[in-house]
Amino acid sequence: MQPAGHALVVGEALVDIVHAPDGTTLEYAGGSAANVAVALARLERPVRFATAWGDDARGVMLRAHVESAGVVLAADPHVLARTATAAATIGADGAASYVFDLEWHLGPVELEPPPLVVHVCSLGAVVEPGAGEVLELLGRVRDAATISYDVNARPAITGTGPDVVERVERVAAASDLVKASDEDLAHLWPGLDAEAAAQHLLSLGPAAVVVTRGGDGATWFGRATTAEASSLPVRVADTIGAGDTFGAAIIDALWERDRLGGGGRAALRDLGAEEAGEVLSHAARAAAVTVSRPGADPPRRSEL
Repeated sequence: MQPAGHALVVGEALVDIVHAPDGTTLEYAGGSAANVAVALARLERPVRFATAWGDDARGVMLRAHVESAGVVLAADPHVLARTATAAATIGADGAASYVFDLEWHLGPVELEPPPLVVHVCSLGAVVEPGAGEVLELLGRVRDAATISYDVNARPAITGTGPDVVERVERVAAASDLVKASDEDLAHLWPGLDAEAAAQHLLSLGPAAVVVTRGGDGATWFGRATTAEASSLPVRVADTIGAGDTFGAAIIDALWERDRLGGGGRAALRDLGAEEAGEVLSHAARAAAVTVSRPGADPPRRSEL
């Protein structure tokens, strides 16, 4: 029997203004944390979302997007003067580069009933003043909930200096599971290769660090084991939301295996190579669906 409870996702929601190679411009609801919340809800997990946006048309768009997926808001999001945006330019290979217009602040978050897992990510974990509020929240839920953290570095808005690295490391130290791409690691620790950087993160305290390498697959670095999984071949529309979907599907797979919550912390640390590989493969299948269609459009469980 799977554990009761819900996922609390904490972080930014924004509107992606996508400039496609053919010259067209479209707007999509997005933001790393919003993408994770929607992905988990589409995988039929109960999700509460603590975020922020403006009382404007784009904020209305974001609310409709998350609520249509079944996500419940865990805080009043109207704490910003305007809704954040990310201007995304899509290259010939489908990869996106971003220019952000973003502020970040977190209002009071409802923690009753207590969450089974808390996911934080990207800008919400490092952009002040909200980053300090996120870290304080993690301290309040740490005993009862698994803490999942996706680094998802955005140098265009945060830079990559020692202060940013310190903020990333303090969240990693408060987490049970850390996910980072090989590009994230190269931005933050340019003197280390991906494996050495992952081992550095692991030394801060998490039970596991997952490194994704785009089309080259992913690696699980755990306390008890290391595991690999390949990416699935797919025609790429764009990569928006792929990493967020991957992170949500990791949580989903661990949920399925009863490895979440304060009571599952030891079980997460003891995850074996076969199970870790299955977790990564599930995440790769989900991410493959997302990259096959435009914008951050994660799969529903029925599509997997």
